[in-house]
Amino acid sequence: MIVHIESTKQYDELLAKGEVLVDFFATWCGPCNMLSPVIEQVAAEHPELTVLKIDVDELPTLAQRYGVASIPTLLHVQDGQVKNQALGFMPKPRLLAFLGK
Repeated sequence: MIVHIESTKQYDELLAKGEVLVDFFATWCGPCNMLSPVIEQVAAEHPELTVLKIDVDELPTLAQRYGVASIPTLLHVQDGQVKNQALGFMPKPRLLAFLGK
């Protein structure tokens, strides 16, 4: 499931449970646009994974919370705890490895 986050409250509620991939992106970012279809494929193949997409231009407070200085930045979160963080584009095999799949 992919959810485009519209508020900090929505983010906090969805982050708390289960396995989550957080994608900090911007619409003008080339590597972000290249990564998006890879994330969509992985989300479709792994229904247990919730993907939260955060536009850093719309919700800069969430980006600041995690010290996001460049995009795309990905967080792998399990039950509210950040397990892994990565920067930049990654092909599907690397994204799956990042998620432990």
